[in-house]
Amino acid sequence: MPGKPLDITDSTFDAEVLKSDLPVLVDFWASWCPPCRVLAPAVDDLASRMQGTLKVCKVNVDDNPTIAQAYSI
Repeated sequence: MPGKPLDITDSTFDAEVLKSDLPVLVDFWASWCPPCRVLAPAVDDLASRMQGTLKVCKVNVDDNPTIAQAYSI
């Protein structure tokens, strides 16, 4: 969705992040993580402001343990 962070999964990480034509910011987060909740509005704002020049993505580490483990998150 334009202007919003893109939700990434274990199966979409390679195509959406590693093979992206744009630079990518990946926010690894969890619902139980207080700092993640504090940062969420800033990540959303960045996605909106940088649309077209930066791809902003979010990975829920609880739902996507494979990619979280691969990056030692």
